[in-house]
Parts: sequence; structure tokens; C-alpha cells
Amino acid sequence: MKTLIIAVSALGLLGASATAIAADGKATYTQACAACHAAGVAGSPKLGDKAAWKDRIAQGNDTLYEHAIKGFKGKAGFMPAKGGRADLSDDAVKAAVDYMVSEAK
Repeated sequence: MKTLIIAVSALGLLGASATAIAADGKATYTQACAACHAAGVAGSPKLGDKAAWKDRIAQGNDTLYEHAIKGFKGKAGFMPAKGGRADLSDDAVKAAVDYMVSEAK
């Protein structure tokens, strides 16, 4: 849990605001999601890890969007709402989810 708190806190240090992050999935991933999803922090599925994403993708985009936007605690980990970045728009989060899913197919 300490790792997650540190990673989420580190996101605030990046200085990127929602206006600076276009609804471009890759850019949003890089600026807001990679802090956890690149390393698998708190059980997050790593970008491009097809096995880790398979069951998640099978749940459908609506479920993935809901978990990413509202937050989710699962068997394998924890997803804070909007990755701890309340300044992100729902559309930016959805675009990042779409990017991560596309990298896992």
C-alpha cells in the first residue's frame, strides 16, 4: 500500500494538468498511468502484458472504464479512481484504457 501511495503522490509532482493532457490515450498513459502500469505497482496489469490483461479485456470496455474512472479493488490489486488524478476527464481516462487494451491484444 505504501508503494501505491508514493506512486500516486508522485503523479502530482509531474505538474501535468488535465488541460495539458489531451484526450490522447498514449499521452495520458505516459503522463498519468505509467507510474503504476509500467512497473505493475499494486497489482496493476503492465502495459503489453497480454496474460494480465486477458481476463480484464474479456469483461468489456464499459467495465474497464468504470473501474478506471471510479476505482476498483480486486483480488490481485487496487485501482484508485482515475489513478489518483482527479483532474483527468473521463474521456482522457477512457482513451488511456483504450490505449492500454490495444497494447495488450
